[in-house]
Amino acid sequence: MISALQWSTLFVCALVALFRTPSALRGENRSLFGVFALATFAVMLSIESNYTVIDAWLGSHNYANLLLRFVIYGTVLLAGYKIARGFGHPTTVPLLLGPVGLSVLAVIALATIVPFLMANTAGTSVGMAAIPDQSEDNRQLIRLYTAAGRLYPAYVAGCLLPATVGAMRSRLPGLVRSGAAVLSVGAAAMILLVFGELLPGPLVFLQYFISSTAVLGLVAGLALIWLGRVAARRGSRNYPSLADAHRAPGQENIAAEEL
Repeated sequence: MISALQWSTLFVCALVALFRTPSALRGENRSLFGVFALATFAVMLSIESNYTVIDAWLGSHNYANLLLRFVIYGTVLLAGYKIARGFGHPTTVPLLLGPVGLSVLAVIALATIVPFLMANTAGTSVGMAAIPDQSEDNRQLIRLYTAAGRLYPAYVAGCLLPATVGAMRSRLPGLVRSGAAVLSVGAAAMILLVFGELLPGPLVFLQYFISSTAVLGLVAGLALIWLGRVAARRGSRNYPSLADAHRAPGQENIAAEEL
C-alpha cells in the first residue's frame, strides 16, 4: 500500500511537470517548472528501488538521503517564494529570504549535516532506520538528523499559511482559491510531519500518508493556481493579485505573474 502511494505521488508530480514543460521551454515562468521538477525528483528518490540504485552510485553510505533532504529544502524555498510573491503577501518573502529566513536555513542545514557526518551511515537504507549500526548513540544521531530534516519545510509552511489562508478568503478566481486551500492542507501536513516521530509503533506508517499529502498539496495547489491564471487570461484577461482582491470591484489589476 505504501509503495502504491509513493508511485502514485510520483506519477502526479511527473504529470504536472510534463504539462508545464512546453511553457518552460518557451521561457514562461521556468522557476515554477523548477518546483515541479524538484518535487518529482524528491519523490522519485524517496522510493526504495530508486534510492537503492542512486545510493549505490554514491557509495552506499546513505548520501542519497542527505541529497534528498537538500532537494526538499530547495523545493520548499523556491515554492514558498513563488507563492508569497504570487499572493502579494508582504511579510512572507523577508521571512524566507531576509536575514531571519536565511539564518534559519543555515542553522537547519548545519543541524542536518553535522549529525549525518557524525553517525555511522554505512549500509543503504531508504529511511535510515535499518542501517547495520544500531547502537544507541548512532540511533540518536540518526533521530537528530531526521528531526532536523523536517524543520525547514515546517518553517516555510508556517510562513506561508497566512498567505494561503488569506487567498482562500479573497475575491480571486475560484480555481486560485481552491489552489490556495490545497496549498494550506499541504502546509499543514509539512508542519504535522515534524511530530511524526511521536507516533506509536503501529501508526508509524501514517508518516508516509502525511508526507504524500504535503507533496501533493504543494504540487496540486500550484497547478490549480496556474490553471486559474491561464483560465483568467483566456477569459477576461484580468487576473487580480491577493492585494487587489481586497479592493472595490473594478479596481483589480493584472498581477500574480509569479504563478
